[in-house]
Amino acid sequence: MDATEEISQENAFYDRDGAAKIHNRIQKRQQALAEDAERRKDAKKSQSVGEEKSEYFLRTFNAERAGIQELLTGCSGADRPVVTQKLEEATAKMTQLQKFLNDSVIFLSQYEIRVAQSALQKLQTSLSETREEALPKKKFAFRSRTKAAEVSDCPPPPETAGSGVTKLDGAAVSKQADFSNISDEYLTKTSEELQNRDVLLTHLTNCKVRLYGSPSTLHLKHINACEILCGPVATSVFVDHCSNSILAFPCQQMRTHNTTDTQVYLHVTSRAIIEDCLGVSFAPFCWSYPTLDQDFSASGLDRDRNNWSQVDDFNWLAAGTPSPNWTVIPEEDRKTTWDP
Repeated sequence: MDATEEISQENAFYDRDGAAKIHNRIQKRQQALAEDAERRKDAKKSQSVGEEKSEYFLRTFNAERAGIQELLTGCSGADRPVVTQKLEEATAKMTQLQKFLNDSVIFLSQYEIRVAQSALQKLQTSLSETREEALPKKKFAFRSRTKAAEVSDCPPPPETAGSGVTKLDGAAVSKQADFSNISDEYLTKTSEELQNRDVLLTHLTNCKVRLYGSPSTLHLKHINACEILCGPVATSVFVDHCSNSILAFPCQQMRTHNTTDTQVYLHVTSRAIIEDCLGVSFAPFCWSYPTLDQDFSASGLDRDRNNWSQVDDFNWLAAGTPSPNWTVIPEEDRKTTWDP
């Protein structure tokens, strides 16, 4: 082979090698373009799915909000039992709507979350205003702190004004059972004093309270360092400004505001709601007294349904992350002995 042929073959080799390199570069470029196109496609699909979820949330949220507002509007001029039923239904729907928002924050924008939360707060204000207007709090008179058996020799009751209201010195007052502005005492109410009544405990400090019976509702306000045990509450328990206390009761629903460092031994057939609370802990209801079974029957509560550990925190929107404002009481730390 002469030099000319050798050079020709060498050139042919380099031509083939160059062509192969060019071909490889083209393939890599095409692959990169295809991968980039796929990424754009996936991003567009993800954005589309997010937009669809957001649109679904807005449609559902607005429809549910309108339904709650319709319930509140229907309270105007309605009879008390109808109003009570509508308000309970509206409260339950509010809880569900808050949970729906909590579960949806993962794909909502911060703006959408703020708008929805603002709408919920306005709806809650409307609910409270409707409750105050349609079911105004009854006036009440302070009553003796003794048991009914200890006042059997009292004079006959004042004349009745109808609908569970009595007249006292010409003024109408409710038959609401209450304790108010008391410190360092052991307080009790009997079943006869509580049955189907609204119970208000307010401004109590370092008291032990035992409520034997089935009241209609239970309101606890400004409670400090107290131990309050109550029989089955037919509807709702409302707790506000409670601190360093132990509470125990069965109920249909529980709403707690502005409460700190408080243990709740709970039987609740819907869900417990907390708002502006810190250091609240929960365990299942375990207090017992001789007529508890009868009081459960009178209340209409389902003894087999207890959602004591399902707590909704209206101040906590992080879906999938537990609220730091409440905990479950460890079994070894739960109170089991209540009375000497």
